Amino acid sequence: MAAANNPQSNPGISLAGAVDLSSIKHQVQAEPGQAGGAPSAGGYVIDVTEATFQAVLQTSATYPIVLLLWIPTDDRLFSMAKKLGDAVNGMKGQVQLARVDINAEPGIAQAFQIKGAPALFALIGGRPMPILEGLPSDEELTQITDTLLPQIVQLAQQAGVTGTAPYSGDPDADAAAGDESGADAAEQVPPEHQQAHQLAADGDYAGAAEAYAQVLEANPNDTLAARERSKALLLARSGSADVREVRAAAAEHPDDVDAQLAVADVDMIGGQIEDAFSRLLDFLAAGHKADLEPVRKRLLEYFVIPEPDDPRLKAARRRLSTLMY
Repeated sequence: MAAANNPQSNPGISLAGAVDLSSIKHQVQAEPGQAGGAPSAGGYVIDVTEATFQAVLQTSATYPIVLLLWIPTDDRLFSMAKKLGDAVNGMKGQVQLARVDINAEPGIAQAFQIKGAPALFALIGGRPMPILEGLPSDEELTQITDTLLPQIVQLAQQAGVTGTAPYSGDPDADAAAGDESGADAAEQVPPEHQQAHQLAADGDYAGAAEAYAQVLEANPNDTLAARERSKALLLARSGSADVREVRAAAAEHPDDVDAQLAVADVDMIGGQIEDAFSRLLDFLAAGHKADLEPVRKRLLEYFVIPEPDDPRLKAARRRLSTLMY
């Protein structure tokens, strides 16, 4: 098992021999989430395809990602996938687990030059770090879940990657057929939101924003769609930004509205809502009234993200109203 201590590593390791022909005897037909099948995605665990993989690389500049290259029909990998998923979900968005079926998505396996499954990488700022090759022992897997995952979060923070991964629903909802709590969890995503929700879960934030916009065309009063659209626009616009470069540019160009908007985006993604509000409001108060419209538009986009009774929101709304006149 490779230590995750070098954010500059590039894919290029060889996993020849990681899986032998005996894997054929371990194939099962059940789909993930079905009885006898692999654990389902959900929570902070997503399944990735070649179509969405580039978005995953980009969002690793916002929050760290653990990439599992696996075969979801190989029952030897179910326990590993379950323990990794449980550990990641227990970290409440500090890290995301992105799973790739290498049989269905051979191009990703080829890009990482792997010969079989499982393989585990950390992604921080688009840079992969090899963690594991081959099936881990129980001791190695415990080391990954208990020690290595928190270390990945620390490395990401040191690199300025401090955002929170999006939550994509109850991972047990599909497996809880007939269970009332599972049904309630599934119903949290309205049917008209399903496409947009799935695009966001897959990391296609631009596509999600467009899909939520279509929902709003049909129902302009859909506050959930408005909030999720703003979140998707935010991540599509700045999810791949280099935090250090953005902050440096804002400091060097205090009168540049685009630089200030960019750093406010970074603050919002990192959960620093009050900082984002104050930065743009202070910018207007410093005499940049010529830039009122783009700042106002961005703030209105931000304002639908917090809960309506958030005191930070109320204060920012009042101050914006004062600065506009």
